[in-house]
Amino acid sequence: MTAIDEALPAGDGVSCFNKLYLAVTQNVLAAVGTTTFDDPAFLAALDVEFANLYFSALRRFDAAGADVPRAWAPLFEARAARTIAPIQFALAGMNAHINRDLPLALVTTFAARGLAPSGGCPQHQDFQRVNALLATTEREVKEGYLDPLTRKLDVAVNLTFSGVDDVVAMWSVARARDAAWINGDVMWHLRGAGPLEQDYLATLDRTVGFASRGLLVSTGR
Repeated sequence: MTAIDEALPAGDGVSCFNKLYLAVTQNVLAAVGTTTFDDPAFLAALDVEFANLYFSALRRFDAAGADVPRAWAPLFEARAARTIAPIQFALAGMNAHINRDLPLALVTTFAARGLAPSGGCPQHQDFQRVNALLATTEREVKEGYLDPLTRKLDVAVNLTFSGVDDVVAMWSVARARDAAWINGDVMWHLRGAGPLEQDYLATLDRTVGFASRGLLVSTGR
């Protein structure tokens, strides 16, 4: 994520998401030392699996858009737009990453470790502890970290953004992660179901992509 941040210009939509993802990751890591987890090895494996899905989607797009997940397509396609505020790009990326990628990462990580998800399992308890950590950093990151970037872009291209607060208010990291756990649980139980398993993922992918397009509605002029 640091390498991506250094390589992309500040106004690039992917850069805007990457900055938010990097900031959230750093804030959570800083808080982890004061939080006790039941299965930290699972969380570490999940984080790697989760991040790799983002890197994979970006590599696919860079390879002439080959097989890009529909959840990620709106962000990648609109990344150069100057009538979309940086925070919108950031949230569209988080939407794609959490609502599409996190359920997949959960299933893969549980399978690799020979475990199964359930509402009361230690891994779910840890998952919810991370939600609590995110809740304490989300407002700071949304309102503080990207504000200078928004102002810089505003001056550079002479745009004013209206309605951004409404876009930001309608999306929550914690709620998205709660939904991701549920979708991951469903996908776990659909393993081996053949076409039904693939149809569920395809529908989820399309639905998340539709939501990202809504987050990326033009708010500039």
